[in-house]
Amino acid sequence: MNQKKLSLLFEILIVSTKLGLTSFGGPIAHLGYFHEEYVRKRKWLDEQGYANLVALCQFLPGPASSQVGIGIGVLRGGLLGGIFAFLGFTIPSVIALILFAHILQGVDIGNTGWIHGLKIVAVAVVAHAILGMAQKLTPDLSRKSIALFALIGTLIWQTAYIQVIVILISAAVGYFIYKDQKESPQSSMHFPLSRRFAFISLGLFFGLLIVLPILRELTTTNWIAMFDSFYRSGSLVFGGGHVVLPLLEREFVPTGWLNKEEFLAGYGATQAVPGPLFTFAAYIGAVVDGWPGGLLATVAIFLPAFLLVLGTLPFWDRLSRNPKIKGALMGVNAAVVGILIAAFYNPIWTSSILTPIDFVFAAILFSMIAYWKLPPWVIVITGTIGGYLMSLIG
Repeated sequence: MNQKKLSLLFEILIVSTKLGLTSFGGPIAHLGYFHEEYVRKRKWLDEQGYANLVALCQFLPGPASSQVGIGIGVLRGGLLGGIFAFLGFTIPSVIALILFAHILQGVDIGNTGWIHGLKIVAVAVVAHAILGMAQKLTPDLSRKSIALFALIGTLIWQTAYIQVIVILISAAVGYFIYKDQKESPQSSMHFPLSRRFAFISLGLFFGLLIVLPILRELTTTNWIAMFDSFYRSGSLVFGGGHVVLPLLEREFVPTGWLNKEEFLAGYGATQAVPGPLFTFAAYIGAVVDGWPGGLLATVAIFLPAFLLVLGTLPFWDRLSRNPKIKGALMGVNAAVVGILIAAFYNPIWTSSILTPIDFVFAAILFSMIAYWKLPPWVIVITGTIGGYLMSLIG
């Protein structure tokens, strides 16, 4: 590897690490940080190219902001560029959440007021995410109706695959309703990946999705079971980190790997760190099996995102010109809103808002993030202190 290539990869790592240390606020905010750094400041790609890449990553399952970062890294520095961009953006929050999981070891978190405060933080943060996404993704009656269908389906039929079924139906509805949308101006981008490499990546994605559950049944190894649960969650979630919550909750809480208090405490703590919300998996893995479990969980939940981005980038420039694909994407995005509202009700609301005081505190935290525009880490600290004080009063 020549000096120029090494210098380029080092630049990608430094820039993405800076974003990983400073990008608070969830996937929508991350895309804003990316736009400022990669498009406006460094001009690694143009406005339309960035919009096309974001559209692809919104359509794919997985963490949209991380996938955009990987795509920009690939565009700038090939496969290694994508890996370095991912590591820089992800590692800071992974380290922070593994440390948080170790701090919680030996603490009876079911009886601590500050943990209840973190659970109320989750209520405020997800409520704010729902409003922002609903305004953007369900602006008309058709998409509001799709969101309502998704809400009803995921709440009433709480099975392992209902979310996938809801998303597929919503994509089909969006395809038929919006297939005649006018095309927007296009920007041609060349990603330095071959189509053969893309087919191999897609083959690995679907192959692991099929093989891992079989291996899980044939063995009693906890690591295979964990890898399967995280890989499936990363493969089947549309709409980013907030929507992975119900999938992970159903994989790990009913099985007894961690309790609901531990789960929601980690979700609240995840709001306090920058970077992708999918690093919540590192916390869960660390609670279950220490720091090796945290690293395994991180690899497993992000691997599908990597394989899908690498498998679709060589084809996206052509596919993005198809208005029917965009119509399906509009239906999927509307369904994401309904799925998020369902997750907001259960388990977040039902296990967090238990008294009128809880509701009042949640309203205050929501106002801090939605109206006063305070950063998420301030909300988390306020929630932690407020929860502790409420436990003393109670």
